[in-house]
Amino acid sequence: MKRKFLYSLVTVAITAMSASTMAMTAFAEGEAAAGTTATGQQQPTGMGVQLILSLVLMFVLLYFMAIRPQKKREQEAKEMQNSLQVGDEIITSGGIVGMIFRVGDDTVVIETGGERHKLRIKKWAIAENVTAMERAKEAQAAAKSKLASAGVTADEDDKKKSKKNKKSEDNEE
Repeated sequence: MKRKFLYSLVTVAITAMSASTMAMTAFAEGEAAAGTTATGQQQPTGMGVQLILSLVLMFVLLYFMAIRPQKKREQEAKEMQNSLQVGDEIITSGGIVGMIFRVGDDTVVIETGGERHKLRIKKWAIAENVTAMERAKEAQAAAKSKLASAGVTADEDDKKKSKKNKKSEDNEE
């Protein structure tokens, strides 16, 4: 959903920039025709600068919306493929599910099926490490539970302090 919105936003921005460039071109041509001096020389217009700025803006948008996120995904995939361990459950880009039996330099041997067939595949063909994702989810859940338990004790401490304050106010009266 986010990706579709971003791509449509980029498309709208590029369309608007090209339309504004065409409008500036038409305006500049009209000014150039009317902007001749008494000696017959034309006054310079800022058309070239505006065109260059719009092209630079388009390339900057393209970099931040397409190239940079793609490089980030490639880096994450490479890190995942380099951190494979024996016993991890993986899914290949072809849809084969298996457990890692042996890890080599650029290949991995996996066991698949109930009969434990072994397949040798390239690391680049691994799309997902299910075991690592499960570990990450467990770590997040553990961190949340630690924060929640810390929050509960803090609330209890606040309640105790407020009770002490009420008792001291009652004693003062």
